[in-house]
Amino acid sequence: MKVSEYVGYDATGLASLVGAGEVTPQELTRLARQAHDEVNPRVNAVIEFYEDAETVAGADGGPFHGVPFLRKDVGETEAGRLQEKGSRLFKGHRSNTDSYFFRRAREAGLRTLGRTTTSELGSAVMSESVLNGITGNPWNLERTAGGSSGGSAAAVSAGITPVASGGDGGGSIRIPASWCGLVGLVPSRGRISGGPDNQDASFGRSRAFVLCRTVRDMAAALDVFSGPHPGDPFIIVQPKRSYVEELSQPTGRLRVGVARTRWGAVDLDPEVLHAVETTAMLLQEMGHSIAEIDPPYEPVEYSRITFAQRKISATSLEVAARAMGRTISADTLEPANLKRYEFGRDLPLSQSGEELQEALRKLRFRVGEAINAFDILLTPTLPTVALPHGGIYCATNPTLSAEGITEADTAICQFTGLFNVTGQPAVSLPLSQSSSGLPIGIQVVGRFGDEATLVRLARDLEEARPWKQRQPTVRAGSN
Repeated sequence: MKVSEYVGYDATGLASLVGAGEVTPQELTRLARQAHDEVNPRVNAVIEFYEDAETVAGADGGPFHGVPFLRKDVGETEAGRLQEKGSRLFKGHRSNTDSYFFRRAREAGLRTLGRTTTSELGSAVMSESVLNGITGNPWNLERTAGGSSGGSAAAVSAGITPVASGGDGGGSIRIPASWCGLVGLVPSRGRISGGPDNQDASFGRSRAFVLCRTVRDMAAALDVFSGPHPGDPFIIVQPKRSYVEELSQPTGRLRVGVARTRWGAVDLDPEVLHAVETTAMLLQEMGHSIAEIDPPYEPVEYSRITFAQRKISATSLEVAARAMGRTISADTLEPANLKRYEFGRDLPLSQSGEELQEALRKLRFRVGEAINAFDILLTPTLPTVALPHGGIYCATNPTLSAEGITEADTAICQFTGLFNVTGQPAVSLPLSQSSSGLPIGIQVVGRFGDEATLVRLARDLEEARPWKQRQPTVRAGSN
């Protein structure tokens, strides 16, 4: 197999070839390394391709037998491997914990071959950091790949691996999926365990999953990574059948709420709004009922939650810094994160825990009431196409105050962060493209615990408006 052939397969397709004896896991690893060597110097998506990649563990068999996989460098951990979180503060840090997430990855046959870039501490929507530099978007290297899972998105989009891990605490899977032309799902709160030491991270706002190219890979990955473990704070309702089986089930007639107006301070790009409109029309043609929805919350409500969490985040960062034997300063944190830390450090303890819990409760209740009439919500993933590198959303930007940073994040994440709070599953699908050739992601949001409906509807949309034929400018095997 050549690299040009390798990049044409999704993860399910590659696993099928391994199962049929047409290619071996070792050959796929070598192809991933060739793809990496070809495109990574241009996109800077992978910060470490393991020297022992050809001997990494992975079960024989399983739905992803032999498929190359990459790990976002913040979030779920591999014991003994570097995890620097995109930050000078954690330079050289190795985790001593093997997360349930990566145990399940190996059991499913995935071979984790390296680490991908992330914004510092996973805190920004841009794909750049002082520690690891700028990660370019394979569709246009002058544009961001998105954050904070930008390295994983760029690697998958450019063809290094067909799937890579991500984490989403405010849009960090869906943002880079939208800007890099990928499928990016944040599952329901509790669907995937954060154990053994990170269950229900950030009060349920942060959830781990993957970025991939096809809906069938998304469904297969849900089957692999879903399921409770000891120590999880609650057990979510379990699916009636496997998510791969859902791909062959009828969708039924759904009530769809469509967001045609902005939900925050950033206006919708006309091409983004057009993509939402055409997708809504497509769903109507499929027999679903469509109705417009007003913004179900005020941006200040979301910002209030972010502010309230700063004290807890600052304390956690101090504990981590002491464990590393380092101090928090301009030499170890980027400007935006240093300001966030200082803001949280100086808050009275009384303004953290109880205030945060009450803000979360109020927003969940308000949004639940506002959208209860709908089975599915259809929104833009982001109000704009991929932005140029730098600017106000970058953590290296020294110009904004802690308040200004929070307001900017709330504005750009106006359609994503809300559903981290409510715990609902949401997927960004690459259903459109701008006149300049940049991907436009459309977000489909389901009811809490109902990934099955999202899988079926995403399948319908992929079949009706396929995206496989659209390819980025930088792609392995294309030279």
